[in-house]
Amino acid sequence: MPINSIPKPNFLLSKIVDLKDLAYASLVFNQLTKPNIYAFNFMLRGLATTWKKYDFWNVWGLVHGKIGHCLVFKAGLDGDEHVNHSLTTMDARCGEMGFARKVFDEMGDRDLVSWNSMISGYSKMGFAKEAIWLFMEMREEGFEPDEMTLVNVLGACGDLGLGRWVEGLVLEKKMEVNSYVGSALIDMYGKCGDLISARRVFDSMPNKDVVTWNAIITCELIDMYAKCGSLDDALRVSWNAMISALAIHGQALEALSLFRGMSKDNDTVQPNDITFIGVLSTCVHAGLVDEGRQLFESMKLLFGLVPKVKHYSCMVDLCARAGLLNEAWDLINKMPGKRDEIVLGSLLGACQRRRNADVGERIYANMRRRDDSAKMRQCGVSKTPGCSWIDVGARAHEFHAGGSLHHHSENIYQLLNEEMKR
Repeated sequence: MPINSIPKPNFLLSKIVDLKDLAYASLVFNQLTKPNIYAFNFMLRGLATTWKKYDFWNVWGLVHGKIGHCLVFKAGLDGDEHVNHSLTTMDARCGEMGFARKVFDEMGDRDLVSWNSMISGYSKMGFAKEAIWLFMEMREEGFEPDEMTLVNVLGACGDLGLGRWVEGLVLEKKMEVNSYVGSALIDMYGKCGDLISARRVFDSMPNKDVVTWNAIITCELIDMYAKCGSLDDALRVSWNAMISALAIHGQALEALSLFRGMSKDNDTVQPNDITFIGVLSTCVHAGLVDEGRQLFESMKLLFGLVPKVKHYSCMVDLCARAGLLNEAWDLINKMPGKRDEIVLGSLLGACQRRRNADVGERIYANMRRRDDSAKMRQCGVSKTPGCSWIDVGARAHEFHAGGSLHHHSENIYQLLNEEMKR
């Protein structure tokens, strides 16, 4: 089906970009006869958020980012402020601060989002001075910082006096010290060695969440280990905190890259049990089965660590989500100590989704629920099919998983098969 015959191609493009399938998004984009501003913005956003998917994508993202620049100029959209905002964000996230600064300097109408993109880019790339100078310039031009600005500036602060000035600015503007700003202040004071100020900020916060608690605990732990002369433990806490934070926020490949840096580039700091829980959890949420297996095996072979129940639980969850139910069951049988019913329940849910009555029966039998086991043997596993709706041409269309009742189902499946073969 030609993409231009679809009533809302930009809506389709935005959803594909949200799914981070940039290859398919590029295919759809290239079929557009006259892509408009919105289509360019969706593609630029996709390039900005997916360029780090694999190590070799660093080059891929940069090349396609330059192509994005060329397409924008070719279409005559280089003067559009929305497109320029997207270009700035894309270049900053890809670490191409030279390109980002060039577009930023040529922008006639900058807004707070543009300033934040540049400050964030400089801060994350380690250009602390540039981030702070740009923040000063932003203030001189009359822009008031928001919480995103302050978090990025605090991340670049390695000077205690400057950090205190930023906190003074927060108090002067009567800004709310929420989880983001508070955690950034605590982290900044911790890096500068001012644990008293870090604790003061923590105690003054009316609402404390997990991020805030982790920030103050990390500061205190590092300080304690450092004072006791256990510098390796202090460094390990920092590594583990960063790996876990990246995993929680869905940055799976960045977390694994950080783990590799920890295990290869540091002679003194080696991963421990907590480190492996973090990286295995990362593999679970990202569906990285091969990487998870390698990491699990390396615990004992490379680092001399004996996998515990939590490590086995991560591997069972990883295999279950990938449909490797027999492998997951074998891991459960190798699990040390008492089998966790939560893990068994997770695998049982996967058996239901995959219609695997054999492994499900064994789980029920293991949990001493023979009656349920017999029912599964007799009836098999069934599940109400999932359904979804889309709006095309002012009309709602309903689809069921595996269904064929839609009047265009034959064409839909044919198109889907063609796309899957590419």
